[in-house]
Amino acid sequence: MSRPVFVTRSGIAIPAVALGTWQMEGAEATDAVAGAIQQGYRLVDTAQRYHNEHAVGEGVRASGLDRGDVLVASKLRGGDHGKGQTRRSFMTTLTSLGLDHVDLYYIHWPNPRVGLYLDSYEVLMDLRAEGLIRAIAVSNFLPEHLDAIHDRFGEYPEINQVELHPGWPQDDIRAYDAEHGIVTQAWGVAGRGKGTMDDGTLDAIAAEVGVSPVEVALSWAVGKGVSTIAKSANAARQRANLAAPDIELSAEQVARIDAMPTVSLGKDPATEEEF
Repeated sequence: MSRPVFVTRSGIAIPAVALGTWQMEGAEATDAVAGAIQQGYRLVDTAQRYHNEHAVGEGVRASGLDRGDVLVASKLRGGDHGKGQTRRSFMTTLTSLGLDHVDLYYIHWPNPRVGLYLDSYEVLMDLRAEGLIRAIAVSNFLPEHLDAIHDRFGEYPEINQVELHPGWPQDDIRAYDAEHGIVTQAWGVAGRGKGTMDDGTLDAIAAEVGVSPVEVALSWAVGKGVSTIAKSANAARQRANLAAPDIELSAEQVARIDAMPTVSLGKDPATEEEF
């Protein structure tokens, strides 16, 4: 079945559901990545802070699929902002992955107090020109940070990956991204076990539809025009997550999800510092 994709300005087709690898390491990460690709995943998301880039690269190779058929994404950690350190950090990522390029490379957090994310973005533009990055992306950026990028460089990043889940729909950021040609991507769609799914709404809808609450959350997010990151090392759950965009939620069910109590995982990009 054909599933939705979200096309970036440079023409890269971002899948509706990508494989997340946060908190996966070693053989678990390698096996999860290889198995997910074999099941149909076409975007694998990692980050230097996840300490699993080597294992993720091994999984991409072990999948048997041509490199050009799989998008690989990684992220610059906050402690490596700045011109010289950004390039060194990226080259370490490339070596760890064992690849000759990264399809999507994100600035993981803006770290606004440090104030070096614009310098890092400039380096990513150079790396893109050198063919080492296909598209520049950011994670956890607010409109004020995106405006600063555009004011300095005359462009916006192609993707903005943000916390987004039932109870935290990010309406304002989604609208801003859409207006400026930025693909919104969601992390934390399933709430990471921190109470974002506890009011019973998703459980009730899942029972009505005959799927899991996580699948309901993924379907809801994709229906909002959002690419999602779904983490699982379990083959059956990987298949279910990948198929979640096929679930048809009624307008009434979507309205119930939209009305869920406001709850966030608690990381504010305006003050969060990642090192």
